[in-house]
Amino acid sequence: MAMFNAKEKGEKQNGFEMKEGQIETIIGVSVKVEGDFKSDGDVLVQGIVNGSLKTKGNLKVEEGAKIKANVEAANANVRGEITGNITIKGSLELGESANVAGDIITKILSIEPGAVLHGNCSVSAVEAGVGNEPDPVQKPKKET
Repeated sequence: MAMFNAKEKGEKQNGFEMKEGQIETIIGVSVKVEGDFKSDGDVLVQGIVNGSLKTKGNLKVEEGAKIKANVEAANANVRGEITGNITIKGSLELGESANVAGDIITKILSIEPGAVLHGNCSVSAVEAGVGNEPDPVQKPKKET
């Protein structure tokens, strides 16, 4: 398959590796998933997902894909549309064609020019989504 040739060689694509043999699930262009989707491996979305999407592996959402769900993954590359909250333990990359409407929690966030984001972002060096409380806001000291 041509779309995996560079990845088979172990080249890093969009911040993380997704080799053909490691992709556990491909939700193809003509596929529509309704309900809760859970996986332990890498997931490639080209079609439509409505409900929730959780994977312990990496997630790639290609241009033209539409997800109306809360999303959780180890790392993610988004070039399609997501309507829902996104929790990524590692790195989240929003490509130039990405359109996200929801809140994001991640360790590393990369946004290419042209990407659209409507929501709040929480980016922290501490592992995302583990119930970490933010530090209290400190007021500046008044000069005397």
